Amino acid sequence: MAKEHVYFIGIGGIGMSALARYFKLQGYRVSGSDGTASQITKSLKKDSITVKIGHSKDNVPSNAAFVIYNRAIPVDNPELLAASKLQLPILPYAAVLGKLTEQYLTIAITGSHGKSTTTALAGLALTAGGLDPTVLVGTNLKEFGDKNIRCGRSPYLVLEADDFGAAFLDYSPFISIITNVDREHMDFYKTFARVKAAFLKFMARTREGGALILNRDDAVLYSMRAKITTIARAKNLRVIWYSTKHFSSGSAATASAVTAGAVSKIRSAMKIPGEHNVSNASAVYELARLLNINEKKIISALGSYHGSWRRMEYRGELKIARLVIISIYDDYAHHPTEIRATLDAFRKKYPHSPLVCVFQPHQAKRLKVLFREFVESFVDADILVLVPAYTVVGRDDVNSKFTSKRLATAIQKKYPGKNIFYLANPKDIKKTLEKIIVEKSELFSSKEPANLIMMGAGDVVKYTDLLI
Repeated sequence: MAKEHVYFIGIGGIGMSALARYFKLQGYRVSGSDGTASQITKSLKKDSITVKIGHSKDNVPSNAAFVIYNRAIPVDNPELLAASKLQLPILPYAAVLGKLTEQYLTIAITGSHGKSTTTALAGLALTAGGLDPTVLVGTNLKEFGDKNIRCGRSPYLVLEADDFGAAFLDYSPFISIITNVDREHMDFYKTFARVKAAFLKFMARTREGGALILNRDDAVLYSMRAKITTIARAKNLRVIWYSTKHFSSGSAATASAVTAGAVSKIRSAMKIPGEHNVSNASAVYELARLLNINEKKIISALGSYHGSWRRMEYRGELKIARLVIISIYDDYAHHPTEIRATLDAFRKKYPHSPLVCVFQPHQAKRLKVLFREFVESFVDADILVLVPAYTVVGRDDVNSKFTSKRLATAIQKKYPGKNIFYLANPKDIKKTLEKIIVEKSELFSSKEPANLIMMGAGDVVKYTDLLI
């Protein structure tokens, strides 16, 4: 294996980098390329993985055992074309993961929101339970050495299953967890009916005799229960509905392990704020009990989690003269549902602290499709600063009617008393925030430190470094 070479086109993606590390740990030679340098590409280089910045036909090794690419890579990418000319085996990322899921007892965790946190918690719970899982997650965890992978020696694989591009339909899990179903990735699915159909197809991919662990509190998911029952009967699947609100003994085949008492223990143990995270942890509790892990070990594992990279991640402080100290956080929220949940969690945890949000919309098409929902998403922020949208190469067609500037105007119109600002150049973020905070000093008279959330799935994270 050590002599076999695997090449990754788009290696800097969070999922691709985890898979690259997996192959490296299995003894393969690994290299790849990405369009831009990032924290991820720098980290990969520290792991002795060769990374080229920029795509060129000369980067592709002629002796590669196979070439793996992200489906976001355009078909005319010079490295894809070069690999084809060299007649190398070319595989999409999801197809490779699909092959891995067949080789393990795979626990696939998906949903429109909450996948990374739930996967992280599941990995920690199975580890605490002595099951020694391999874990592939879409974020970096301190518990995994600030990486997005844990390589275990058992048959268990805990995997974050991506719903973008219906990638999860390549997977064959033994246990499937679904946190929720929402109007996400509409540039791909086009209609909400297709979103729901994809999740049903994913459930049907669950192996014969396996289990489905589903969120009873998600109205859309629960409305699909008749079709879910049909799938479960056809595949002999156990269906477990978890909830933080509805508790009943149910039948032996579907009874939930999450009781009101268990939810109370989970809520008390959790270090990360937000009811959505209590819900995510409840899914993991169900999983762990299904795998016969001791409750004390489950609760201890859930309580040991302090968050991950760009998920309500504390980064440092910003001091504005002697006026105020602001605690700075990075957060990956980029969908209206996620934004509301994150801001609500901050508001409830720090009820007396001023809340400032700097938001970078991710993908122009998402901003267009969900524009009205975005307008309603920032009610818990005392101050909102919007910066230009992060556009995704190959997926975006910018519409001048749906921009960050137009969003700022729409929110101001809907909420005339709100402090809404548009910042055309994010590099001016520190100077702009200093000016806003001085002008709005009455909001910062609280003895509690203010909180600033740098929010979005694009490159807004790099502007945090200008503040701390």
